[in-house]
Amino acid sequence: MKINEIKLEKVVGLNSKIPSNNMKEFVLVGRSNVGKSSFINAISNRKNYAHTSSTPGKTRTINYYLVNNKFYIVDLPGYGFAKASIEEQNNWATFINKYLKTSDMIEEIILIVDIRHKPSVKDCQMFSFIVSATGYEPIVIATKLDKIKKSGVNSKISDIRNELGATENCEIIPFSSENKDGTKDVLKLLSVIME
Repeated sequence: MKINEIKLEKVVGLNSKIPSNNMKEFVLVGRSNVGKSSFINAISNRKNYAHTSSTPGKTRTINYYLVNNKFYIVDLPGYGFAKASIEEQNNWATFINKYLKTSDMIEEIILIVDIRHKPSVKDCQMFSFIVSATGYEPIVIATKLDKIKKSGVNSKISDIRNELGATENCEIIPFSSENKDGTKDVLKLLSVIME
């Protein structure tokens, strides 16, 4: 698969109604500042299409990116941003949980983690929630691959799998938004799923 066209088609706020779509949705989840926007830019071969920020928690909306007029990449707000109030975090958590449980067009959920570190408690909670809410494990993208030595990749992936409690069948893809490592693997997987 090659992404020839991508456009931000819908932006949904906390008080907005979750839209009904007639195309498959690939949902991105991950903690704040883990690199979801950079991931979108990398796989779509765009430099700054999805806005990136050094400030965690900048994205406070659900963003629907229409890809090749065939499917959506749905970018959910990052969890764990410390500067948001507890009330705001709880409101977003409720809204996101509702979306994950009620959207009929979710094809796959993609959990993005940082390959340099073991998954956080909230990463593990999100992984478990996805399994309990959907019945299947998410695809895991272990980003920031360019920040570690190649000799340590397998060990890091093993740590991530063990910490999340993921099965051997769970797809965990090492990925770098900087040098595009893993991009072909992601696009190939999306293509297979779309068939």
